[in-house]
Order: sequence, then structure tokens, then C-alpha cells
Amino acid sequence: MDSTQLLKGVLDLAVLAVVSTEDGYGYDVVRRLRAAGLDDVGDASVYGTLRRLYSAGALTSYVVPSDEGPHRKYYGINSHGRTLLAEQSRRWGSFAVTMNRLLAGAGLGVLPTVPLPTLEPLGSAASSSKESLR
Repeated sequence: MDSTQLLKGVLDLAVLAVVSTEDGYGYDVVRRLRAAGLDDVGDASVYGTLRRLYSAGALTSYVVPSDEGPHRKYYGINSHGRTLLAEQSRRWGSFAVTMNRLLAGAGLGVLPTVPLPTLEPLGSAASSSKESLR
């Protein structure tokens, strides 16, 4: 199966998950996705996803001057983005359970499941302090 087709369906979720833990600029997000195991993720796909999520109101952005080249545009998740992340995480979890059942029924065993990360509740001290920085 071509992993690039799978990535297209989950790239929004992956990008939201990455920037939920720490703000990042375009290539930093690419690097973190690859470090997490999404080796086939394309630079242009991630940059386009960041711009689209920003336009949809799920991300904030700010520019940080750089001594080593052009200024960097950082992206961070906001409350709307956290809501999308939670919704898409639930959908992904349900989809993964369904696929595991189908594979088990085909005699391929159940794939290991990974617990979903716990998201900070909206309005918590940690998320409020991050939001006020934007």
C-alpha cells in the first residue's frame, strides 16, 4: 500500500498533534513528523497543511527573527485547533479499531494499539498561558 495515500488522510491530525506539544515553523514540523516515523511526509504537503489549518482558524502564527537566514513563521494550536484535534483523534481511534477488527477477521491478528495522548482541557492554566502568548 502506498503510504503517501494514507498520509493524505491523516496529515491534518498529525500536524495538529505535533504543534499541540510545541509551536514550530514549517521545516521543524516536517522534521518532527519524520522523527515520529512518518518518513514519507513531503515538505510541500506539510507547508500546505499548515497554511490551510491556519486559514481555517485552527492555528495561530507569529514571526521570529533568525540570525541564520530569513525570519521563521511559527505555528501554534489554538482552542479551535484543540477541538479539531480531539474530534479527529476520536475518529482516528474508531477507524483504527475497525481496521484491527477487519484484519483480525482475516486471520492477520490485531495490530497493537497506542493510547491517545491526554489533551489539556481548554481553559487550563497551561493552555491559558500559551494562548496569552499569541
